[in-house]
Amino acid sequence: MTVPSSPVPSASEPLPRPLGLKGPRAEVVMELKRSGALAAKGIAERLGLSLNAVRHHVKELEAAGLVGYERENRGVGAPAFVYRLTPAGEALFPRRYEDAVGRLLDYVVAREGRAAAVDVLESRYRELALRLRSALAEASPEERVAIVTRALAEEGYMPEFRGGQASGMQLVEHNCPIQQVAERFPEVCEAEARFLEEVLEAEVTRGDHIVSGCGTCEYHVAPVPLRGPRTPIAPKDGQA
Repeated sequence: MTVPSSPVPSASEPLPRPLGLKGPRAEVVMELKRSGALAAKGIAERLGLSLNAVRHHVKELEAAGLVGYERENRGVGAPAFVYRLTPAGEALFPRRYEDAVGRLLDYVVAREGRAAAVDVLESRYRELALRLRSALAEASPEERVAIVTRALAEEGYMPEFRGGQASGMQLVEHNCPIQQVAERFPEVCEAEARFLEEVLEAEVTRGDHIVSGCGTCEYHVAPVPLRGPRTPIAPKDGQA
């Protein structure tokens, strides 16, 4: 089966809209989600809005508890005020039923131990790899990136791939739909890296990490085959 060619999502492709917001306020929230922190001038330049309009929208978002600000010293001149999403603002973006999953994992840990709970989490990536297997079978590197990007977007990660195949690529995930779970079970992040190595057929190295306090999870994707055997994500015993 040959996968139809599809464009590789770029850094300029729109991200999913935050839940419950529309119009310019949603655009401001999305830009803060993408960038982490920005001054009002930076928001205005990126969105093509007037500075007064941005200040108006930010004031409304502050009043709603979705955006906060802080002073940022830049060495020369007066310190700038930059805006960030508050926890309530972050909560506008997809989360995959974290409370229910957390309770389920507590039950599994109590009955079967931590290793069993970790296996439950890792099975999520095994199942996703299996789901993508046929589509990836004859895909080119560019098609693989497009297929994996769509899959991650459907899971709520708000992914972007940057760079080209020749020089390596960077995968940036602007959202972690299982952040609270990953904070308790960091093994799931290692499973994600192994999943990416398998489905992209590349060497993957993690840089920034949301669980460590960064605004995004970032992976460097090397355009060369892995040296040595890859740890499989998908089960082998009779499952296809």
